[in-house]
Amino acid sequence: MNDEAMPICSAKGCRAAAVWVLAWNNPKIHTPERRKTWLACEEHREHLSKFLGVRGFLKEVVALEEWERTAGEC
Repeated sequence: MNDEAMPICSAKGCRAAAVWVLAWNNPKIHTPERRKTWLACEEHREHLSKFLGVRGFLKEVVALEEWERTAGEC
């Protein structure tokens, strides 16, 4: 896999490889089953989770590898 295809962290300015998927939705504008995603490296997982969590948006945090495996089963 080349660097361009490597998923990167969604934190502003971070170029680290993503290892976590933060699934979220904004209940004011999204249907309950809709899931938006942010990617996170180890360093930014907690910060991004808290950002979404305090707003009531965070639904789950899953390892990227597991998320991709589950998505492939659909």
